[in-house]
Amino acid sequence: MAAAGPDVRGAEQLLAGLPPSPAVWCSGLRKRYGRRTAVDGVSFTVARGEVVGLLGPNGAGKTTVIKMLLGLARPDAGEVLLLGRPALDPRGRARVGYLPELFRYQPWLTAAEVLALHVRLAGVRVPPAERQEVLALVGLGDRAGDRVGGFSKGMQQRLGLAVALVAGPDLVVLDEPTSALDPVGRVDVRDLVLSLRSRGVAVLLNSHLIGEVERVCDRVVVLDGGRVAASGTLAELLGQREVRLRLASADRRAEDRMRAAGSLTRSGDWFTVALPADDDGETVPELVRDLVGLGVRVHAVEPVRISLEERLLGILRHEEPGSVGAGT
Repeated sequence: MAAAGPDVRGAEQLLAGLPPSPAVWCSGLRKRYGRRTAVDGVSFTVARGEVVGLLGPNGAGKTTVIKMLLGLARPDAGEVLLLGRPALDPRGRARVGYLPELFRYQPWLTAAEVLALHVRLAGVRVPPAERQEVLALVGLGDRAGDRVGGFSKGMQQRLGLAVALVAGPDLVVLDEPTSALDPVGRVDVRDLVLSLRSRGVAVLLNSHLIGEVERVCDRVVVLDGGRVAASGTLAELLGQREVRLRLASADRRAEDRMRAAGSLTRSGDWFTVALPADDDGETVPELVRDLVGLGVRVHAVEPVRISLEERLLGILRHEEPGSVGAGT
């Protein structure tokens, strides 16, 4: 075969220098079931190595969106790219791991056989030793030879996670991954998601456990009535952080020092300072140190920040501030 010419090599070098395409890119997704519009104009992205949480009440369209992203449901309108390829392109889908909300494996198969079957269906080569490592990763290392029919719901959920991860995907889509897990299992899933992110794997996480989303997600997309009600980083959605201090002997110098850190409000002995958006974690320790140096007695220091659950309820009740975006 003839060698590539200089123009081809130049194009390849130019493409190699470009940043990678998003793991997920979707625009204007719409889906109707009869007279009901399940999804209406949904657009968002998931960058490589990013964890994005998909939140919203039951019936908001979250699972329908996931099915359209993965080619399991055909959108009535809109476009989807997975890892830079159309959603129906097998080359893109081969690099995607998926844990559906509802699934069932053949009860007569062992855990090891389930993984072997899915590796074969995916058309990838994963040696038995690597498949065993994935089972150990999800806490089933000593149950590889046990039949699935004897597994508890939590163990089946762990096996589903192993199936999603066994082919070493670049994008993992998790639809309610902790629904059947106990608290220990939920922590394991949280650690697993953080591990995937650290390896550059993108994760799209649909979960009703808002506390888990708040702990692991870089960004959140909130769906309501099939539309994007809000989206952004947690800092953008939750707003500016504040710190409350209960002080004694606070004079004008102390108040001036607090105002230098952020806008200040006072109620009796309590002072509330709004922290800057770019706070690197040093503002509060330095403020307390300086106040003590001014002779102020510091009786209490309390961080103040609205929870994601409170913010989500405000969005769904249409109480969101105008600064929050309605798309990405």
